[in-house]
Amino acid sequence: MNNEFPAESALHETAPEDEDTSPGLLELVTPLAQRWRVIVVVFIAAGILGTGAAFLMTPIFTASTTFIPPRQEQQSSAASALASLGALASLGNAKNPGDEYASFLESTTVRDRIIARFDLMKVYDQEFHDKTRQELAKNVHISVGKKDGLITVDVDDKDPKRAAAMANQYVEELRQLTAVLAVSEAQRRRVFFEKQMKDTQVRLTAAQLALQDSGISAGALKAAPAQAAEGYANLRAQLTTAEVMLETARGSMREGTPEVQQLSARVQALRSQVAQLEQSDAGQGKGADYISKYREFKYQETLFDMMARQYELARVDEAREGAMIQVVDAAQPPEHKTRPKRIIIGLITALVAALGYSALLIVRSRMKASLEDPESAQRWLQFKDSLKRR
Repeated sequence: MNNEFPAESALHETAPEDEDTSPGLLELVTPLAQRWRVIVVVFIAAGILGTGAAFLMTPIFTASTTFIPPRQEQQSSAASALASLGALASLGNAKNPGDEYASFLESTTVRDRIIARFDLMKVYDQEFHDKTRQELAKNVHISVGKKDGLITVDVDDKDPKRAAAMANQYVEELRQLTAVLAVSEAQRRRVFFEKQMKDTQVRLTAAQLALQDSGISAGALKAAPAQAAEGYANLRAQLTTAEVMLETARGSMREGTPEVQQLSARVQALRSQVAQLEQSDAGQGKGADYISKYREFKYQETLFDMMARQYELARVDEAREGAMIQVVDAAQPPEHKTRPKRIIIGLITALVAALGYSALLIVRSRMKASLEDPESAQRWLQFKDSLKRR
């Protein structure tokens, strides 16, 4: 009997070491229930203070404008006129014009113009241009609709009138920028044909001078050079068109594709016909020389007329592109602020304060409970002593 009592007492002494000493839900909720009135007061007071602080913040207004960028199907009014040039009709096609024009709006050139026009360095209280650009980028949001392709420009500013003016100015700056950049199909065609026309005009002048120096002979008059030269000029124009089509095709397709092979065969056939016409007059002396120069003159003249027509068509299409940036919704000065959201700020402040105070109550309760345990109290004393020594 006496031997059993020490074993039983030893069992009771070791049992608490195996019990789970982690706090339960009731132990965590108890200090909150005891101080629920204080938590409510903290929630209300923090909400009032947060809302009051929100009233001290500068209100921000957002103005928006939406417009339709130039689209490739709208810019192809001269596509039928380009049939004589084949693959040149595809010059300048863009896969997604909306993204391209949105990138232009976010360019440094457009931002600097906006900064200078509205004196944003003073508005944003910035000393350097790069900092002002960064601040402007934060206040301007440009988006492109995935389905409709519409571009929307949202501008945030503390002045509603300035926000609307800046949003509308972005559209005007895009019009001015596209007027000097060869971005669209019409603009690229205009640049291409302008260069070709200038080069052809130089060659036409040289051919005319050579023709005047050659003189006219009886044999040349009998050969009916005008009729022969017109056929020769048309053949040479067809050869030039085929060569341009071949070079364009080689830039986008492989050499062995049927399209490239067909164009290559056509170029070879036209070159052979031109060579036969040029050799047919060999041995005719001065008359043949006159016919050859007359044919060169007619060829350059025909080519110049063709380039001039295409250049004028491209200029007409390009002139229409400013109007093709169609504004769907012009920005108007907003009547209501976008931020700060005072009620939301007040609620968030109240929630954070209430949760923080609740966490503090739980921590204090657990610390008090741990100090009542001798072993935990001893650890706290050792921890404090170590901090003092450090």
